[in-house]
Amino acid sequence: MKRRLALGAALWLSTSGMALAAEGSHDVVIRGGTIYDGSGAPGVVGDVAIDGDRVVAVGKVAGKGRTEISAAGMAVAPGFINMLSWATESLIADPKSQSDIRQGVTLEVMGEGWSMGPLNAKMKTLETERQGDIRYPIEWTSLGDYLSWLEKRGIAPNVASFVGAATVRVHELGEDDVDPTPEQLDRMRALVRQAMDEGALGVGSSLIYAPGSYAETDELVALTGEAAKCGGMYISHMRSEGDRLEEAVDELIEISKRSGAPAEIYHLKMAGRENWGKLAPVVAKVEAARAAGQRITADMYTYTAGATGLDAAMPTWVQAGGLEKWIERLKDPAIRARVAAEMQKPGNDWENLYFGAGADKMILSGFKNDALKPLTGKTLAEVAQMRGKSPEETAMDLVVEDGSRVGTVYFLMSEDNVRAQIKLPWMSFGSDAASQATEGVFLKSGAHPRTYGNVARLLGRYVRDEKLIPLEQAVHRLTTLPATNLGIKERGALKPGYFADVVIFDPAAVTDRSTFEAPHQYSLGVRDVFVNGAAVLKDGEPTGATPGRAVRGAGWGKCR
Repeated sequence: MKRRLALGAALWLSTSGMALAAEGSHDVVIRGGTIYDGSGAPGVVGDVAIDGDRVVAVGKVAGKGRTEISAAGMAVAPGFINMLSWATESLIADPKSQSDIRQGVTLEVMGEGWSMGPLNAKMKTLETERQGDIRYPIEWTSLGDYLSWLEKRGIAPNVASFVGAATVRVHELGEDDVDPTPEQLDRMRALVRQAMDEGALGVGSSLIYAPGSYAETDELVALTGEAAKCGGMYISHMRSEGDRLEEAVDELIEISKRSGAPAEIYHLKMAGRENWGKLAPVVAKVEAARAAGQRITADMYTYTAGATGLDAAMPTWVQAGGLEKWIERLKDPAIRARVAAEMQKPGNDWENLYFGAGADKMILSGFKNDALKPLTGKTLAEVAQMRGKSPEETAMDLVVEDGSRVGTVYFLMSEDNVRAQIKLPWMSFGSDAASQATEGVFLKSGAHPRTYGNVARLLGRYVRDEKLIPLEQAVHRLTTLPATNLGIKERGALKPGYFADVVIFDPAAVTDRSTFEAPHQYSLGVRDVFVNGAAVLKDGEPTGATPGRAVRGAGWGKCR
């Protein structure tokens, strides 16, 4: 059925899902590209018209645009969504968000366990003292304040965030391994409601790291229940991705069921060779829950190594009370001996990534102490040999000397599992990394290649070269699927009336170039990127425009 709509100054006729625009001018018309609208339907050659910050026509566009762009031979898609971004600080240093914008990412979703609010005075002091290469004043208190502050400063991509379960916990309980009293739990629930009212997408947890690991299931259910009332979801770096992976999936499904919130697994993986065979039972658990009516989804990065800190190599009991107390304990010979012994065997109640990877499969990638920066890129085994100490002693020494958790890459996963996960229809994608640049402060540290290549590696290696899934399915799972899961309106698709977040890329040329040996290299193949109708990448280079906005969740302004 044909229908006539007025949208701004443009008239369009809908015929079989495409659109014919009436005569008239538009701000931008993208001509002759193969349009992948995010729905998962095969690409169709056509035009896209933009007026202001909105798409106004998709299909055959009559009339001229004030700016005409030829996309012949190119793919035109909605802007890509990074489901797990650590651009919280990097956007302060480089608002152009180059490593992600150059891959077509137009929305950075933050909040894996820790969010940039709510903060109290003590948290602000500690976070300021613990800052690394990127230094900045903390001029906000709540999560909503941070999102508005970032938007006001000017950023190229859009940003959104979950409220961190660990952040809420620290706000009320500090960093010790304690359980909340009923009164404290009520205050924590109120903080979640406040964050949801300010636009948080839900509650994010990270349950292998102290102090987030100290939260028990009932506490997480209570916090997530408040998010569910406001249309939010639960998303989690689960309590285990290795030895207790299946039990961790059970906990996530239980939290979803008891709270009433949909749930997503952050960066699904089977960590450690002895756990590589657990993909099939994990998928079976997720699909059984989905068949029973729960919305359980997952995201992933497209690499066989993860990146975190040396905190994931040591038991969480030694970290109770925060970074400073952890470092102080590591100066005690008796405690060091106990920690070293526990590092050499599977963790009974903690996730031992040191045991899962091994010192020769751990690359040191991020120091704050200038005297240690020459060790960047070396394995823990190499540094231990240089120093004439055991890898366990060396890891503890580095934490003490650096005054930080020390950024570390761990090789833990199977390439076959990566390929199998990419084929799952409920899988979206997140870099689990900052959005960096090949210049300035970012060159003081190493980086995981996913920082520069997570999306490009999917579209180039796995879609074009290995043909694991068709391009239209990959675009769907970079756009409409995550936008729908997050409850974000009017983004994630190329439709009239939607915000004009648009990517023009060459499917034949898109390539990731970043490696573990030389990580600071941009991906290739993305030519033009628009955010809210403004060009932020033109002919492969940033324009300097900063039209990014805070994207708020379903509870915005409704949850107090």
